[in-house]
Amino acid sequence: MKMSGRHFIILVLYVDDILLACTNLTMLHDCKNFLSKNFEMTDLAEASYVLGIDISRDRKNGVLGLSQKSYIEKVLKRFNMQNCTGSDIPIAKVDKLSTEQAPKTEQEKLEMVDKPYASLVGSLMYAQVCTRPDLAFAVSMLGRFQSNPGQAHWIAGKRVLRYLQRTKDYKLTFKRSDTLELQGYADADFAGCQDSLKSTSGFVFMFGGGAVSWRSVKQPLTTDQFKYGMITVRQFCLPKETKGQRVQDYWMSSS
Repeated sequence: MKMSGRHFIILVLYVDDILLACTNLTMLHDCKNFLSKNFEMTDLAEASYVLGIDISRDRKNGVLGLSQKSYIEKVLKRFNMQNCTGSDIPIAKVDKLSTEQAPKTEQEKLEMVDKPYASLVGSLMYAQVCTRPDLAFAVSMLGRFQSNPGQAHWIAGKRVLRYLQRTKDYKLTFKRSDTLELQGYADADFAGCQDSLKSTSGFVFMFGGGAVSWRSVKQPLTTDQFKYGMITVRQFCLPKETKGQRVQDYWMSSS
Protein backbone atom coordinates (compact mmCIF):
# COMPACT_ATOMS: atom_id res chain seq x y z
CA MET A 1 0.00 0.00 0.00
CA LYS A 2 1.28 3.48 -0.91
CA MET A 3 -0.17 6.78 0.26
CA SER A 4 0.04 10.14 -1.51
CA GLY A 5 -1.89 12.83 0.31
CA ARG A 6 -5.49 11.68 0.60
CA HIS A 7 -5.10 9.10 -2.19
CA PHE A 8 -3.71 5.58 -1.98
CA ILE A 9 -2.95 2.54 -4.10
CA ILE A 10 -3.01 -1.10 -2.98
CA LEU A 11 -1.07 -3.87 -4.76
CA VAL A 12 -2.19 -7.45 -4.16
CA LEU A 13 0.19 -10.17 -5.36
CA TYR A 14 -0.55 -13.90 -5.69
CA VAL A 15 2.31 -15.83 -7.35
CA ASP A 16 2.42 -14.06 -10.74
CA ASP A 17 -1.00 -12.39 -10.62
CA ILE A 18 -1.28 -8.75 -9.55
CA LEU A 19 -4.35 -6.72 -8.65
CA LEU A 20 -4.20 -2.95 -8.27
CA ALA A 21 -6.81 -0.89 -6.42
CA CYS A 22 -6.43 2.88 -6.44
CA THR A 23 -8.35 6.06 -5.68
CA ASN A 24 -6.49 8.11 -8.31
CA LEU A 25 -5.97 7.25 -11.99
CA THR A 26 -2.65 9.11 -12.19
CA MET A 27 -1.23 7.00 -9.36
CA LEU A 28 -2.58 3.88 -11.05
CA HIS A 29 -0.92 4.67 -14.39
CA ASP A 30 2.37 5.60 -12.70
CA CYS A 31 2.41 2.29 -10.82
CA LYS A 32 1.65 0.26 -13.97
CA ASN A 33 4.38 2.10 -15.91
CA PHE A 34 6.88 1.43 -13.14
CA LEU A 35 6.04 -2.28 -13.04
CA SER A 36 6.16 -2.68 -16.82
CA LYS A 37 9.61 -1.06 -16.97
CA ASN A 38 11.06 -3.35 -14.31
CA PHE A 39 9.21 -6.60 -14.98
CA GLU A 40 7.85 -8.47 -17.96
CA MET A 41 4.11 -8.17 -17.58
CA THR A 42 0.82 -8.00 -19.48
CA ASP A 43 -1.85 -5.42 -18.71
CA LEU A 44 -5.20 -7.21 -18.77
CA ALA A 45 -7.12 -3.98 -18.08
CA GLU A 46 -10.00 -3.96 -15.61
CA ALA A 47 -10.15 -7.13 -13.55
CA SER A 48 -13.26 -9.24 -13.99
CA TYR A 49 -12.07 -12.68 -12.85
CA VAL A 50 -9.23 -13.75 -10.57
CA LEU A 51 -8.52 -17.00 -8.69
CA GLY A 52 -12.02 -18.36 -9.28
CA ILE A 53 -13.71 -15.11 -8.18
CA ASP A 54 -15.94 -13.11 -10.53
CA ILE A 55 -15.74 -9.34 -10.02
CA SER A 56 -18.73 -7.19 -11.00
CA ARG A 57 -19.22 -3.45 -10.75
CA ASP A 58 -22.27 -1.21 -10.67
CA ARG A 59 -20.62 2.21 -10.89
CA LYS A 60 -23.93 4.05 -11.03
CA ASN A 61 -24.98 2.73 -7.63
CA GLY A 62 -21.42 2.36 -6.30
CA VAL A 63 -21.60 -1.41 -5.70
CA LEU A 64 -18.76 -3.93 -6.09
CA GLY A 65 -19.68 -7.61 -6.13
CA LEU A 66 -17.58 -10.74 -5.64
CA SER A 67 -19.03 -14.06 -6.76
CA GLN A 68 -17.79 -17.63 -7.18
CA LYS A 69 -20.62 -18.89 -9.35
CA SER A 70 -18.27 -20.33 -11.99
CA TYR A 71 -16.17 -22.07 -9.36
CA ILE A 72 -19.23 -23.45 -7.57
CA GLU A 73 -20.63 -24.85 -10.81
CA LYS A 74 -17.31 -26.65 -11.40
CA VAL A 75 -17.44 -28.09 -7.88
CA LEU A 76 -21.02 -29.28 -8.34
CA LYS A 77 -20.06 -30.98 -11.60
CA ARG A 78 -16.99 -32.56 -10.01
CA PHE A 79 -19.18 -34.29 -7.42
CA ASN A 80 -21.97 -35.07 -9.91
CA MET A 81 -24.36 -32.67 -8.18
CA GLN A 82 -24.91 -30.20 -11.04
CA ASN A 83 -28.55 -31.24 -11.40
CA CYS A 84 -29.36 -31.71 -7.72
CA THR A 85 -32.29 -30.10 -5.93
CA GLY A 86 -31.32 -26.99 -4.00
CA SER A 87 -31.45 -26.70 -0.22
CA ASP A 88 -32.50 -23.66 1.80
CA ILE A 89 -29.81 -24.08 4.48
CA PRO A 90 -26.28 -25.55 4.53
CA ILE A 91 -26.75 -27.36 7.83
CA ALA A 92 -29.76 -27.86 10.10
CA LYS A 93 -29.88 -27.32 13.84
CA VAL A 94 -30.93 -30.95 14.29
CA ASP A 95 -27.83 -32.21 12.45
CA LYS A 96 -25.65 -33.53 15.28
CA LEU A 97 -22.40 -34.78 13.78
CA SER A 98 -19.92 -36.74 15.88
CA THR A 99 -17.13 -39.30 15.69
CA GLU A 100 -19.67 -41.92 16.76
CA GLN A 101 -20.95 -41.79 13.17
CA ALA A 102 -17.58 -42.96 11.82
CA PRO A 103 -17.52 -46.38 10.07
CA LYS A 104 -17.42 -49.28 12.53
CA THR A 105 -18.01 -52.41 10.48
CA GLU A 106 -16.06 -53.58 7.46
CA GLN A 107 -19.13 -52.98 5.29
CA GLU A 108 -19.42 -49.37 6.47
CA LYS A 109 -15.70 -48.80 5.83
CA LEU A 110 -16.05 -50.29 2.35
CA GLU A 111 -18.93 -47.92 1.56
CA MET A 112 -16.71 -44.92 2.30
CA VAL A 113 -13.71 -46.03 0.24
CA ASP A 114 -14.86 -44.28 -2.94
CA LYS A 115 -16.20 -41.16 -1.18
CA PRO A 116 -13.81 -38.19 -1.76
CA TYR A 117 -14.73 -36.57 1.53
CA ALA A 118 -11.48 -34.63 2.04
CA SER A 119 -11.72 -33.26 -1.50
CA LEU A 120 -15.30 -32.17 -0.85
CA VAL A 121 -14.37 -30.34 2.35
CA GLY A 122 -11.41 -28.68 0.63
CA SER A 123 -13.59 -27.51 -2.27
CA LEU A 124 -16.16 -26.06 0.13
CA MET A 125 -13.43 -24.45 2.20
CA TYR A 126 -12.09 -22.42 -0.73
CA ALA A 127 -15.55 -20.96 -1.40
CA GLN A 128 -16.02 -20.27 2.31
CA VAL A 129 -12.67 -18.52 2.68
CA CYS A 130 -13.12 -16.26 -0.36
CA THR A 131 -16.73 -15.11 -0.65
CA ARG A 132 -19.11 -17.27 1.39
CA PRO A 133 -19.17 -16.50 5.12
CA ASP A 134 -22.54 -18.29 5.26
CA LEU A 135 -20.63 -21.57 4.89
CA ALA A 136 -18.23 -20.96 7.79
CA PHE A 137 -20.05 -23.00 10.44
CA ALA A 138 -20.92 -25.92 8.15
CA VAL A 139 -17.37 -26.20 6.77
CA SER A 140 -15.92 -25.96 10.28
CA MET A 141 -18.13 -28.85 11.37
CA LEU A 142 -17.35 -31.04 8.35
CA GLY A 143 -13.62 -30.45 8.70
CA ARG A 144 -13.55 -32.14 12.11
CA PHE A 145 -14.18 -35.59 10.63
CA GLN A 146 -11.74 -35.76 7.71
CA SER A 147 -9.62 -38.46 9.33
CA ASN A 148 -12.46 -40.99 9.48
CA PRO A 149 -15.71 -39.78 7.90
CA GLY A 150 -18.89 -41.82 7.82
CA GLN A 151 -22.04 -41.79 5.72
CA ALA A 152 -23.68 -39.18 7.95
CA HIS A 153 -20.75 -36.82 7.38
CA TRP A 154 -20.81 -37.45 3.63
CA ILE A 155 -24.54 -36.77 3.46
CA ALA A 156 -24.05 -33.54 5.44
CA GLY A 157 -21.37 -32.46 2.97
CA LYS A 158 -23.66 -33.12 0.01
CA ARG A 159 -26.32 -31.04 1.72
CA VAL A 160 -23.94 -28.09 1.62
CA LEU A 161 -23.53 -28.71 -2.11
CA ARG A 162 -27.30 -28.62 -2.52
CA TYR A 163 -27.32 -25.31 -0.65
CA LEU A 164 -24.69 -23.98 -3.07
CA GLN A 165 -26.83 -25.14 -5.97
CA ARG A 166 -29.62 -22.86 -4.78
CA THR A 167 -27.38 -19.94 -3.78
CA LYS A 168 -24.63 -20.04 -6.44
CA ASP A 169 -25.73 -16.59 -7.66
CA TYR A 170 -25.07 -15.03 -4.24
CA LYS A 171 -22.50 -12.24 -4.17
CA LEU A 172 -20.42 -10.63 -1.49
CA THR A 173 -21.17 -6.93 -2.07
CA PHE A 174 -19.55 -3.69 -0.96
CA LYS A 175 -21.23 -0.30 -1.35
CA ARG A 176 -19.68 3.11 -1.77
CA SER A 177 -20.16 5.29 1.30
CA ASP A 178 -18.94 8.61 2.66
CA THR A 179 -18.66 7.15 6.15
CA LEU A 180 -16.83 3.85 6.38
CA GLU A 181 -17.02 2.09 9.73
CA LEU A 182 -15.71 -1.32 10.77
CA GLN A 183 -18.35 -3.34 12.61
CA GLY A 184 -17.86 -6.69 14.29
CA TYR A 185 -20.23 -9.37 15.53
CA ALA A 186 -19.51 -12.52 17.53
CA ASP A 187 -21.50 -15.37 19.06
CA ALA A 188 -21.10 -18.93 20.30
CA ASP A 189 -23.23 -21.96 20.99
CA PHE A 190 -23.17 -23.82 24.32
CA ALA A 191 -21.28 -27.14 24.43
CA GLY A 192 -22.35 -27.90 20.88
CA CYS A 193 -19.65 -30.48 20.11
CA GLN A 194 -21.09 -33.94 20.66
CA ASP A 195 -17.67 -35.48 21.31
CA SER A 196 -15.96 -32.99 23.62
CA LEU A 197 -18.79 -30.71 24.82
CA LYS A 198 -16.73 -27.77 23.59
CA SER A 199 -18.53 -24.71 22.25
CA THR A 200 -18.17 -23.28 18.75
CA SER A 201 -17.45 -19.58 18.35
CA GLY A 202 -18.07 -17.44 15.30
CA PHE A 203 -17.35 -13.87 14.27
CA VAL A 204 -17.76 -11.59 11.27
CA PHE A 205 -16.41 -8.10 10.60
CA MET A 206 -18.22 -5.79 8.17
CA PHE A 207 -16.76 -2.89 6.20
CA GLY A 208 -18.33 -0.98 3.36
CA GLY A 209 -21.55 -2.94 3.76
CA GLY A 210 -19.89 -6.33 3.21
CA ALA A 211 -18.06 -8.97 5.21
CA VAL A 212 -14.26 -8.64 5.17
CA SER A 213 -13.29 -11.20 7.83
CA TRP A 214 -15.12 -14.19 9.30
CA ARG A 215 -14.49 -17.47 11.06
CA SER A 216 -16.19 -20.33 12.87
CA VAL A 217 -14.04 -22.47 15.14
CA LYS A 218 -14.37 -24.91 18.03
CA GLN A 219 -13.16 -23.43 21.32
CA PRO A 220 -10.04 -25.02 22.87
CA LEU A 221 -11.65 -25.42 26.32
CA THR A 222 -14.84 -27.07 27.47
CA THR A 223 -17.44 -24.99 29.26
CA ASP A 224 -16.47 -26.42 32.66
CA GLN A 225 -12.75 -25.86 32.05
CA PHE A 226 -13.36 -22.26 31.03
CA LYS A 227 -15.56 -21.66 34.07
CA TYR A 228 -12.99 -23.21 36.41
CA GLY A 229 -10.25 -21.09 34.87
CA MET A 230 -12.26 -17.91 35.34
CA ILE A 231 -13.01 -18.76 38.98
CA THR A 232 -9.33 -19.52 39.64
CA VAL A 233 -8.28 -16.18 38.15
CA ARG A 234 -10.89 -14.33 40.18
CA GLN A 235 -9.78 -16.04 43.39
CA PHE A 236 -6.12 -15.28 42.66
CA CYS A 237 -6.93 -11.61 42.10
CA LEU A 238 -8.95 -11.19 45.31
CA PRO A 239 -7.78 -8.47 47.68
CA LYS A 240 -6.25 -9.70 50.95
CA GLU A 241 -9.31 -8.92 53.04
CA THR A 242 -11.45 -11.32 51.01
CA LYS A 243 -9.10 -14.28 51.38
CA GLY A 244 -9.19 -16.85 54.15
CA GLN A 245 -12.66 -17.21 55.61
CA ARG A 246 -14.35 -15.29 52.78
CA VAL A 247 -12.77 -17.23 49.93
CA GLN A 248 -15.30 -20.06 50.23
CA ASP A 249 -18.20 -17.60 50.13
CA TYR A 250 -16.69 -15.86 47.11
CA TRP A 251 -16.12 -19.20 45.36
CA MET A 252 -19.74 -20.19 45.83
CA SER A 253 -21.07 -16.81 44.63
CA SER A 254 -18.83 -16.95 41.55
CA SER A 255 -20.26 -20.30 40.49
